[in-house]
This record gives sequence, C-alpha cells and structure tokens, in this order.
Amino acid sequence: MSYRIAVRALCEFSAKAGDLDLRFTPSPSAQEGIAGHRVVSERRGERYEREVALAGHYAHLEVRGRADGYDPDANRLEEIKTHRGDLARQPANQRALHWAQAQVYGHLLCLARGLDQLDVTLVYFDIASQRETPLSQRCSASELREVFETHCQRFLAWAQQELAHRRRRDAALVALNFPFADFRAGQRELAEAVYKATHTRRWLLLQAPTGIGKTLGTLFPMLKAMPGEPLDRVFFLTARNTGQQLALEALEQLGARPPGVSAACAEAPAPAGSSAGEATPALPLRVLTLTAREKACEHPDKACHGEACPLAAGFYDRLPAARSAAAERGWLDRAGLRTVALEHQVCPYYLGQEMSRWADVVVADVNYYFDLHAQLYALTLQQQWQVGILVDEAHNLVERGRGMYTATLDHAAFRRLMPQLPAPLKRPLARVATAWQDLAEQLDEAGTTRDYRVLERLPGKLIAALQHAVSRIVEYQSEQPIALDGELQRFSFEAQHLCRVAETFGNHSLCDLTRQPPRGRQRRAGAMLTLRNVVPAPFLAARFAAAHGGTLFSATLSPQGYFRDLLGVPDAAPWLALGSPFAAGQLEVRIATRLSTRYAHREASLEPLVARIAAGFHQRRGNYLAFFSSFAYLEQVADRLAQRHPEVPQWRQAARMDDAARTSFLARFESGGAGVGFAVLGGIFGEGIDLPGERLIGAFVATLGLPQVNPVNEQMRERLQALLGSGYDYAYFYPGMQKVIQAAGRVIRTASDRGVIELLDDRFAQPRAQALLPAWWPEPRLD
Repeated sequence: MSYRIAVRALCEFSAKAGDLDLRFTPSPSAQEGIAGHRVVSERRGERYEREVALAGHYAHLEVRGRADGYDPDANRLEEIKTHRGDLARQPANQRALHWAQAQVYGHLLCLARGLDQLDVTLVYFDIASQRETPLSQRCSASELREVFETHCQRFLAWAQQELAHRRRRDAALVALNFPFADFRAGQRELAEAVYKATHTRRWLLLQAPTGIGKTLGTLFPMLKAMPGEPLDRVFFLTARNTGQQLALEALEQLGARPPGVSAACAEAPAPAGSSAGEATPALPLRVLTLTAREKACEHPDKACHGEACPLAAGFYDRLPAARSAAAERGWLDRAGLRTVALEHQVCPYYLGQEMSRWADVVVADVNYYFDLHAQLYALTLQQQWQVGILVDEAHNLVERGRGMYTATLDHAAFRRLMPQLPAPLKRPLARVATAWQDLAEQLDEAGTTRDYRVLERLPGKLIAALQHAVSRIVEYQSEQPIALDGELQRFSFEAQHLCRVAETFGNHSLCDLTRQPPRGRQRRAGAMLTLRNVVPAPFLAARFAAAHGGTLFSATLSPQGYFRDLLGVPDAAPWLALGSPFAAGQLEVRIATRLSTRYAHREASLEPLVARIAAGFHQRRGNYLAFFSSFAYLEQVADRLAQRHPEVPQWRQAARMDDAARTSFLARFESGGAGVGFAVLGGIFGEGIDLPGERLIGAFVATLGLPQVNPVNEQMRERLQALLGSGYDYAYFYPGMQKVIQAAGRVIRTASDRGVIELLDDRFAQPRAQALLPAWWPEPRLD
C-alpha cells in the first residue's frame, strides 16, 4: 500500500523550521494568485510549458504535483510565487519552503525528461507593481535527487505510522456496530439514506424532525462508509456551537473517546423503547474540533511572530513532537488540543491548523469549508482528499453563506482611525479617504438627499486605493515587533476581504451605499459601502462539487426549491423528508385568527397578546417561551404582562448576553417550575436548545418572523425576483416561517413530552402558511 502525497504537502511537513511568522501577510488572494501566474506565463515564449504534471516514488511514497512552468529552450523550471510587500522582509523559513518545492519539482522533471541538470528558479511576482524577481540555482540531477530523498526520508516514518493508523481505523470502522440495540423510529431510514448518498457520490437534502437522533444517525453511516469508498476525512460542520457538542457526544457514543474515559462512562443511555447494546471498544479515530483564532489564542496582545509571542518562537522546531503527541492522543477537542500545545509550547490555534491535515473527523463551523478563505476546502483541493461532509442545521447555510461572501467597510470607523495613523501610512490611506468621500457624495444627487443607493458598478477607484493601502499596511506591519493597533488591524482585514469579494462580484450580489450621519466634529456625512451577497449558490456550488458526497440535514428544509436555488446543491441531489417519531396527540396548536402583530398594529396588539399569554399560563401552569420579532416589541409585551399579571413569573432575553447570562436564562426552565421566558425569534433561544419534559410545556409565537421591510431587503427581493422569480417568498416569507418552526420545535423533544404552541397572528391561518407547518402537527385550532 503506497502513501500518496502532494509536493506542497511533503515540503510543508519536512522543510519548515524556526519561528511561526505572519508578518509577511496577508498573502494575495486565490484570484490574485491565479492572475499573477497568468501574467508571468504569458510573458514567456511559445514553447513554454505550463502546469507540468509530475510524479515520482520513494520507498512506498508516491509524490505528485504540478510544476508552474518549464522553458525547454533555457532548460529552466519555474516555481511562481505571488506576493505583496517588500520581498526582503519575507521570513527565511517561507523562502526555504519555496526552494524545497522548486527543487522537488526539479527532481521529478529530471526524472521524467532524463535531464542531467536544470536551472531551478523561484519567480516572485509582486501583485502591486507587477514586477518579477527571479532567484535561480543551477542544479545537477544528482543534487536534486538528494534533496528529494532527504525530504522523503523525513516524511517516511510519519507516512508509515499514517498507513498503519489508517489500516487500524478502517478495520475498526468495518466492524463498527450501532451503539444501541435498536434505532429510533425513522433513524434507520435516515442512516440508510446518508450511506446511499455517500456511496453514490451525491449530496442529500434531508429534512429530519426533532427527536429522530439526526447527529448520531448521520455520523454512524458516514463513518461506516469511510473504508469502502474510501473516504480520507469526514467533516461535521455546524452553524452553532451546540451542534459541535452534540457531534462530540455522538462520536463518544460510537467509541471515539478522550484519554482516560472508559467505555462505560462514554456510553449514553439508550433512547426510549430500546436497550443499550454491548459497550463499544475505543475507536482508533482522530477527532479534531477547530476553534476560532480569537478563542484559541493564548496571547491576544502579541503579534504572531517569534520576536513577540513565545508560542511562535521556534514553533516549527517544536511542531514535530507536538504533532506526534496530538496524533497519539486522538481526541482533540478545544481542551485536548490546548493541553498538547502548551505541553510542547506551541500555539494551540496553529497546532489545530496543522492537525486538520491528519484528523479523521473534523468538527468545525461551516465557514471552515464554505467560506471564501475556507481552510478545509483548500486542503481538500490541495491534498486531493475524498471527503464526506455532514452539515447540521443546514437551513442556516443560506444566511451564513450570504455573510461569507458579503463585505462591508465603515466610513465612520475609517475616519476615526485617520488621526492616529503612523506616518508611513498617512499617504496611502489619504488616497482611500479621498476616493471614499467622492463615493459618499454620490448619495447627494440633483439637490436631493438619499440615505441608501445601489451602485450599478463597483467603485473601481476606491477598490484600487484599498488594494494599495493593504500592501502598505503589510509592509509596515512586517517591521513592527508588536501587533498592530486593533482598529488598524481590523480595517486591514476588512479592506482585504472587500477587495477579494470584489474580484468575484456579479449579479448574485449588490453593491450599495448607506448614509452615515456626521459625528462629533465631522461636517460631512460618510457612507457605509457593502458588497452584499444575495444568492450564495455560485460560490457554494464549487464546495459541493469538491466533496465525495454529503448530507445537508435540518428539521426545516422546506420548500426544497428554496434551498436548491439559493445553496447551489447539485441537481442530482435527492431530497428526503422523514416522518416524526412524535404523535399528533402530544401537541396542541392554536392560531389566533383575530390578532395582528404587523408593525402598524403593534400598539393595538399589546393587550390581546398579554391576555393570551396569561390565559395560556393559567390554563396549564408550567414553563413557556414567548417569541417576538424584536427586543422593543418583547419589552413592550413583557412590561404590560408585568403590569396586568404580576403573578406570572417572567424572565427576558437581553440584546447582548454572554455565556453566563445565557446559562442563567436557560436555568430558569426547571422541571416543575412555572413562568414565561421572553425571547427574540431567530435568536440564540430560537433553535439549538433542548428543554425536554416539564422544562418547557409551551410556546407563544407572536410574529411570522418576516424580515423588516427596508431598502436593503427590498433590493434583495427585487434581485431574487429577477434571478429566481420568487422575490417575496425568498426574501421574506420562507425565512420567517423557518424561524417560527424552529422556535416551535423547542416544545416537543421526547416521546413523553406534551405541550402547546400558540401562533399569535391571523396570517398563520392562511393556507400558504399552514402548508409549511410540520406534517405531524395536528390540525390547528382556529380561535
């Protein structure tokens, strides 16, 4: 059995040494890199060969890759690297990595063409100045072979243990049994559908209701599919942290456990109606949770290089030992990864980045695969992995996808930054200021004032100024021993992101300006510039295509056309809706047909709402959630309830709640308790929380959840209408009803739950609204 590895991956493993150093960043975007490679190659002669496919073997290693270019007339192999900033400030270990890649390609080319010697050239291309800086070495074939073998020897021991690990992993997964004696109702059908989709290399849209055991029911078949397909990695992607914890719990049930945890401790009780099977043996499975940098960083006040951060100094020298320890540990949740990192004095965040190359199951936020800068997607392409992907609570991917391909720059924040700028940056950012003010003044046309405007084309002058400013900030940053000022760093990241989004701008997005009023001593208004994605499908489609197969699952994936159109799921992807394990008799649904919560009727709705909530509470005392469209509306109703019915206990969601406040809010829902928790629909308590049994016996939903009618949403409606022909439904109605169903889904969580859902708006009685309600719900009572 051979171990296949890309040239880049081989060199990244074996050639890096010294400090972690991020001063020579941000690197050019993928689009800038592609454009730079094209410019360089177009400058070459007619016989110049581009993207030369090469391969070679050493022991049981198979090394593959594509050299950027070869000039047969000059007998010169070129490795092209795009950059921004002063090349003299490039870290030595980054240069060493580039030479290693070029020399390995050089050996493979000599092997393929029978060459005795070769000019190996690094061509550095500055994307700002469009200048090339070539660095060349004349190498004999024997010298290049020695370099190749040295890198292979450094990787060989790791490759051998990786092959041994994969054999153990696959053998264990072939023998893996479901951890309970029986599946829950509908869970077997769910598991079979996931397995079939993976086996046929397709994506599956799976609507599976609460209580069916979606997390375990999707992970089990995906792991079973790994040996036979074969799959290199499984990515479990979530939109909320609660989903990550559920995935880790399911993996423990399947036998993947932290060090020191016995099978008896890890196994959860069997679901109602079934009995636990035999305790599962520990799976030889590497599980990694990826954590955001701001949460994983041990020294947020320090810059990411060896002169500033002790965990960056000598990072690559200590990485091999840390990597081996992490691989041996296997269970790398946030705490486990941090333990290993600090034991070896390396950065936890960047150790996690490294271990994403070697983990079997990666649990992460959806942005790690679907984002514009997605690490897991980039690795999948670079390493040519076959990956199986599970996307939990996939209904969130529409809004999350839009956010990933939307970029905003705040003019007011930029102007506050200007007086504190270091001297070397004043001139390039003054160009940005001039271009931005010119743009802001476009909001004033023909003597009229407009607070919002959609631009027909991108503001090229401003974007060019931003690109230049980012390059200058990078140069300045590379000279600093400490981290940049927070505001300047934030502006740099946001400007870079906007420039990258601009590269792919099309009719799937809007470019708009929003007026900002003058602040403080400012005499002129500013403008917020947004490149706003409306349809993420053109971006996400490539991510779906790169995977071996996968499943998008949620309790709310209806109507299916909405998700197909906006997400770009392949046309061949089947859609499956599973029945609920719950009976209609467990739930009562009431619709208030004489009550309107439309914005124009808010004041008039207060008394009827309070009366309905109080009556429902007194009819059956217990814990309830009451959902509203905004914090202002929530406060109005809660205050009125406190005045009219002080005997009804209540607690309220606040606009900004930290983890402790959230925990305190949920702790009020005690079994046997009684009261009303007020929350905002679509917020942190509208989905992803589990309050089974007597902890929650009912919900009042006082809104359809429709997004606010404003100029931005109206422009999105118009664009959706033009592109897909369903403007109002896609912009307003479907997103609102999904929030309602998710919130109502908090009530019935187990087979023994009993509860009531009161839909407090006359529009819920309309056939189009009732058509979207879950099929297992009983016929609503209209009153």
